[in-house]
Amino acid sequence: MTTTLQVDRNARFQGRRIYLTGAASGIGLATARLLAEGGAALALIDNNAAELERAAADTHGRAFVTDLRDGTAIDASVAAAAQALGGLDGVINCAGLAHGALLDQLEPSDWERIIAVNLTAPYRVCRAALRRLRGQKDASIVNVSSGTALLPTAPGSSLYAASKGGLLSFTKALAIELAPDIRVNTVCPGLANTPMTAPILQGQTGLEPAGFVSLYALKRAAEPSEVAQAIAFLASSEASFITGIVLAADGGRTFH
Repeated sequence: MTTTLQVDRNARFQGRRIYLTGAASGIGLATARLLAEGGAALALIDNNAAELERAAADTHGRAFVTDLRDGTAIDASVAAAAQALGGLDGVINCAGLAHGALLDQLEPSDWERIIAVNLTAPYRVCRAALRRLRGQKDASIVNVSSGTALLPTAPGSSLYAASKGGLLSFTKALAIELAPDIRVNTVCPGLANTPMTAPILQGQTGLEPAGFVSLYALKRAAEPSEVAQAIAFLASSEASFITGIVLAADGGRTFH
């Protein structure tokens, strides 16, 4: 017997309670808006208080200002979010920091800071949220890695690639560990028009923007909302039989 999944896309997140990091800007904000349109109740996490309050007003979400370098603060924000929303059904780790430096110029303090936000914070969030996700219908985790984890772009990307590559492997391992109760997937965005990538797109990094964009089959950077669509899909019941995958939303840079 074949079962057809019927989904009302205007209400596909109705009743869902989602903890979303990096929600104040860029892909995180675009994801928050898309989830809110679908009826989600949102716990919005960022360290930029002013921008986070604007995001919360825009999406009717709850703002939790959190330094993701601080594990104790993460534990507290997950607990507060679960209490405010009456539980959690989903986690989306979208926060991330970029960094570019050749190895001999790469300071240990930079390594620790980037790894803390890009890799350790998702681990802390997932660990703190785990007991709240267990037992929820179609619970899911989506970790946002990077196309750089699949194929590094240019010299100086070793730290960023390591942090996002670690997140990718962490996600795959977690998918088998938490199955069948919780689905865990990764989205790997390519270059998107966000505050984090503005220096590249504005030619402030020493790389020519046109040459950088030419690496992409679609010959352009993404809009944050385009990547948000991929994240929302994996977080939704439309992806109910999908776990452990890496979805490259990268305009065709890494497929060949």
